[in-house]
Amino acid sequence: MSDQWLGLQGKVAAITGAVGGMGRTIVQEFAKQGVNIVLLDIKEDALNEYAQEVADEFGVETLPIVTNSTKEEDVDNAVAKSVEKFGHVDILVNTAAMLRACPLEDLPLDEWRQTLEINLTGYFLVSQRFGRQFIKQGKGNMVHISTIASIFPETYSAAYSSTKAGVNMMSRQIAAEWGQFGVRSNCIQPCFVKTPLSEAFYADPEVENGRKALTANKRIGNTMDIANAVLYLSSDRSDYTNGHELRVEGGFGIMMGDQTPKPGGRREYAVKEHDAYLERIGKK
Repeated sequence: MSDQWLGLQGKVAAITGAVGGMGRTIVQEFAKQGVNIVLLDIKEDALNEYAQEVADEFGVETLPIVTNSTKEEDVDNAVAKSVEKFGHVDILVNTAAMLRACPLEDLPLDEWRQTLEINLTGYFLVSQRFGRQFIKQGKGNMVHISTIASIFPETYSAAYSSTKAGVNMMSRQIAAEWGQFGVRSNCIQPCFVKTPLSEAFYADPEVENGRKALTANKRIGNTMDIANAVLYLSSDRSDYTNGHELRVEGGFGIMMGDQTPKPGGRREYAVKEHDAYLERIGKK
């Protein structure tokens, strides 16, 4: 199959949180497809360094712009500079987010507000301002990194789950209102993904093995799993997909029945019951 099956070569993608764990892999995978990239992040040195590294390695054009996604002037500047350099923007990927663990009854209001500001207001602001450009162009594509915790509550991380649930609805709202202008908006809902920030968490074998057991695939995800989904939803191969949430979680959401205790274990119980049935009907 051609490396250009996705048809992304020559497009322009803007990515928030571009030097984060998921952001870096998404940037790299877009660059492999010949996509020119606007890198948006608040970490100036890392941003400039990574933008140059990607340009040198993959021969694409990169534009690093220091951007706080919660500040209107920063986001407006990012849109203006992107259009000035490339003439258009085809894709927006929202990855910038935060998670702060705390029991709900103890969660300080300022931490709730900070999470809301970054995880939901920031996504809204970036989507709105790039969305205006998409409407003007008559086409554009948004992919927002949400989480499976937007469906199943991440206990003791109430602000995170609540804001990500808001991202799902915001994405649907964009699809419903702007689909008529050629704009698509979809979410990706990861679960159990190992990133540079979560590696220490997974260093505990009990945690890693316990989480593997909760998935159908029996493995922990990685940032490439997320990037692959982003590329597909960013391409015209998914052109009739709009307002959708794609779970990238190794089958975690279908495994509740498998976790239900049975005498002797689920597989062993099933084998024993089937053998008993065969004996009853005289086939064993």
